[in-house]
Amino acid sequence: MENENLNSKPYLSIVVPLYNEEGNVEELHRRIKSACEALGKSYEIIFVDDGSDDKTVEKCVGLSPLKLIKFRRNFGQTAAFDAGIKQSRGEIIITMDGDLQNDPQDISKLLEKMKEGYDVVSGWRWQRKDSLSKKIFSRGADFLRKILLHDEIHDSGCSLKAYKKECFDEMDLFGEMHRFIPALVSISGYKVGEVKVSHHPRVHGKTKYNWKRVVKGFVDMISVWFWEKFSNRPLHLFGGTGILFFLIGALILVWMATEKLFLGHSLSERIWPMVGIFMVLMGIQFFISGLLADIMVRSYYKNRKNLNYSIKEIIENK
Repeated sequence: MENENLNSKPYLSIVVPLYNEEGNVEELHRRIKSACEALGKSYEIIFVDDGSDDKTVEKCVGLSPLKLIKFRRNFGQTAAFDAGIKQSRGEIIITMDGDLQNDPQDISKLLEKMKEGYDVVSGWRWQRKDSLSKKIFSRGADFLRKILLHDEIHDSGCSLKAYKKECFDEMDLFGEMHRFIPALVSISGYKVGEVKVSHHPRVHGKTKYNWKRVVKGFVDMISVWFWEKFSNRPLHLFGGTGILFFLIGALILVWMATEKLFLGHSLSERIWPMVGIFMVLMGIQFFISGLLADIMVRSYYKNRKNLNYSIKEIIENK
């Protein structure tokens, strides 16, 4: 079916970041359009050009239906996803890569899984067609993610995902955090599911995956872990660490004082008194940092007019 009136609200918003994908955009648009029309749902296609320096934008001219968002320069995939999501109007947002490795025909699988009550459905590239080095990096990242985040999905790096629009009402994406959106939304109580999807080898263009993205992704993973565990009360982390340091330092100083006063040992050439004082001061510093972080978090929620919990629905019996 042809896309419905552009002034009406579409059911699906397909968001795709592009960076130097001149060889893929026309075929990608055709496949997305074909898949959406087969579903019989109203839709919009949003391409976000992330500062491409090839003919990606030129190839997009004339494609219809299409909303093209152009960045002034390369800001990264996460920023492109964020811009596309904020411009979307659909009830369901579908994200995917622009390299033709994700298959738009799998959108139907995501939507079918959502009918089981999931707010987010992530694709699982269970038969990946990537290079060996990329697979090794991804396996290592997945191992760390499962330890730190416990998001219960196999493949957070798969960009093919379906979200209810409401998942992004109070979310801004930074760094490489698009990989951890399922973990972020699960913190707010949304239900996350997973379904196996196809994965095709790249034919045109070059992969943008490198060691820099691995490092950035790891740093953002730590950030998400901290937010999941301590976003409500950072004092529990910093204050607890401070108390532990303070107690260890205090015990060392008591031990040194006992040796000096009761055993008559000289402390002039021993390092332990300095270690004890250092631990006490570190403990005080950590505790004060926890108090300040606690105040900042409360101000964050207050300024955003956002609670540190999410209400799914309210049922009123009369």
